[in-house]
Amino acid sequence: MLADIHNHTKQFSPDAQMDIGELLDAAVKRGLDVVGVTEHFEYDNPDPMDIVQVFDMDEYERVFGTWKDRCPDGLKLIKGIEFGYQSHTAADIDEFALKIPFDVVILSNHIFGNRDVYYGGPELYDMPKKERHAIYIGKMAEMCERCNNYNVAAHFDYINRYNPDTEEYLLYDDCPEEFDRFLGALAAKDKCLEINTRSIYKAQVRGCSRIMPDERIIRRYLELGGRLISLGSDSHTPDTLGVLFDETIEYLNTLGVKELCYFINREPVLYGI
Repeated sequence: MLADIHNHTKQFSPDAQMDIGELLDAAVKRGLDVVGVTEHFEYDNPDPMDIVQVFDMDEYERVFGTWKDRCPDGLKLIKGIEFGYQSHTAADIDEFALKIPFDVVILSNHIFGNRDVYYGGPELYDMPKKERHAIYIGKMAEMCERCNNYNVAAHFDYINRYNPDTEEYLLYDDCPEEFDRFLGALAAKDKCLEINTRSIYKAQVRGCSRIMPDERIIRRYLELGGRLISLGSDSHTPDTLGVLFDETIEYLNTLGVKELCYFINREPVLYGI
């Protein structure tokens, strides 16, 4: 069983470069059993360079019905959304999450200092790493504490994805108080921690000496009572569907993780690895 529950198409996520046919074909070729479409929804996006904003959810609901009709036998297509969090949008996100019947609702924090980390530039990394990581993980904690109508917290390591220093690494010990708030909120609300293999892939491409997430982060989530972990390749192009899933599953096994999950009608479905 392989489930990749975090992906984007160009029809509703303007930073993506694949259509639904390309996504479905790639999922079959990769041998996925479950694939999720989780289009970007960035309400009140403050970054003037960012093309990702919002879309008509009723139209998404209509179009997704046609996509399900195109889904090959043996592949399960799940309907999701990825909300970009800001402090003042928590109540709006909770309301938007109920607009149409999603299978999975993902929360993400793309913003650091009113800029998407993608557009932040090298000056973002002039800040000492522990300070930068504490601010970012603190915002992840706030997101998971203040929002309620979600299932998954995505790419907690997004802050480091475009770091030009290939030796810098996001560690639990950089900001243990913030990590405990973040992971504790997930565990207390029975929400899911995503392992985002796009971040792992980007680290590999950049030539980083360490590419897998810090084992202490995952172990601490489990210690705090967290039980739900998902994989998402966060693909915007068909070539990265399920990227590095085999290697990531092998790594998670070494940390004692024996189950992963996907979601149907907002309920977790566990499967062994």
